[in-house]
Amino acid sequence: MTDYADLLPIAHQAVDLAHKIMTTMQPGVLTAKGDRDMASEVDYAIEERIRAFLSQKTPDVGFLGEENGISGATDGPMWALDPVDGTVNFVHGSPLCAISLGLIVGYRPVLGVIDLPFLGERYSAFEGGGATVNGQRVNVSLVSKVSDAVVAIGDYAVGDRAAQKNSERFAMTERLTANVQRIRMHGSAAIDLAWLAAGRVDAIAMLSNKPWDTAAGVVIAREAGAQVVDRDGAFHDTRVQSTVAAHPILLPTILALVSGA
Repeated sequence: MTDYADLLPIAHQAVDLAHKIMTTMQPGVLTAKGDRDMASEVDYAIEERIRAFLSQKTPDVGFLGEENGISGATDGPMWALDPVDGTVNFVHGSPLCAISLGLIVGYRPVLGVIDLPFLGERYSAFEGGGATVNGQRVNVSLVSKVSDAVVAIGDYAVGDRAAQKNSERFAMTERLTANVQRIRMHGSAAIDLAWLAAGRVDAIAMLSNKPWDTAAGVVIAREAGAQVVDRDGAFHDTRVQSTVAAHPILLPTILALVSGA
């Protein structure tokens, strides 16, 4: 399978179904997933619906969902879905939440759709096809001076080893704060990557990487002109542990601040 453009309409149809659920259904009962982590009834409803839809439309493509794991083929292309990226925001009535559907081939994201249902924006891209929001091309910011850069960072950690993980995050935040124009924490990896693609932030730094969080956003950001790497500068795929991205001119400075932490 190499013509990923043919799968983009199917991805949009799947996200249309998710959009309808997310905008018409209340969060409902919350299921604890660990320390201060949760899933809503909407998370489960979207994932169940999209898993069934894609298994019918693309039976040869596997499926990885945040809530219920892998189903279908595991030796080829795989969809990766975060049904509600930013569940805490969603539960609290914040519009900063997203549906993120990516396609992964050989650990590499090659297609992505990110929908922001309460902001009226849909980002999409496939490898080699450029990135769009609501059908209009988007490009990353050309900011080159770190002192002019707005940088989005990932959430602080909760759960197992949170104190250890947060010591690194606090150090990174301190180094960035001393050098960049502003720091933003949106609470959604999909939004961070989509807004990087659109030039609303100039760089992102997340010291974590889950395929359902980043698959769609990574290909969208790359197609908009971003360079996306692990914190050590290695090429970013679904096996790495972190996500750092910016325009190639700005990235080395951001990477040095992140790695130095």
